[in-house]
Amino acid sequence: MRNKKNIWVYTSILIGMIVLLWSGCKKGSNSVGTTTAVFNPELTYGTMTDQDGNTCKTIRIGNQIWMAENLKVKTYRNGDLIETTDPSTLSISNVVNPIYQWPGLNDESSVVTYGRLYTWYAVNDSRNIAPEGWHVASYQEWNTLIDTLGGVNTAGGKLKETGTTHWISPNTGATNESGFTALPGGLRDPGGFFYTNGQSGNWWTATESVSQKAWHAYTDGVAGYLLLLDSPESVGYSIRCVKD
Repeated sequence: MRNKKNIWVYTSILIGMIVLLWSGCKKGSNSVGTTTAVFNPELTYGTMTDQDGNTCKTIRIGNQIWMAENLKVKTYRNGDLIETTDPSTLSISNVVNPIYQWPGLNDESSVVTYGRLYTWYAVNDSRNIAPEGWHVASYQEWNTLIDTLGGVNTAGGKLKETGTTHWISPNTGATNESGFTALPGGLRDPGGFFYTNGQSGNWWTATESVSQKAWHAYTDGVAGYLLLLDSPESVGYSIRCVKD
């Protein structure tokens, strides 16, 4: 696959992860800003309303219409609650089919900006996590987005919110010229740890790679790339939906 053929990109990842780990040690996990996202003022956004009544900005990118904010819902389309853990840091490493959600940054007040983190099992649930008329973007739909934005090496920068209010410095390549306004919601690992807040953005696709692993999109604050990687399905990542 093309994103696995860019050797220099993977070199950048190794360097980037060192920087992220170093900066993560310096910064507390709740030290990133929770102010409102900065959307591209030169573009025209639409809006949609999800099943919980949250209003979300939308943006056309090429032939696709994307949510311009991370998903925030606590319910499925049929009204059933998406479970969470008590406490939020409870390990789910030994849970079979862990269908859960948590507030981004492990802080309910941050949801308005960063949305929520979900396991892939919630993405795949038949009750449908996506709002009516929308769906969680597939691997191929993310690849289409990457192609529209010029390839893996620059797509991340064209998606990322500009500045360093939410992203760590230097937020390399960030222009948000697409209007996507990608934010670094970090992740929750199965052991119950929330980390890389302010440092990386991770979004589930609707597509499995192999058994118990699924594809997700990844970018960070030290590079402008956007990669499609696979992860265990019990990791908590952000979600972006695309219009049906």
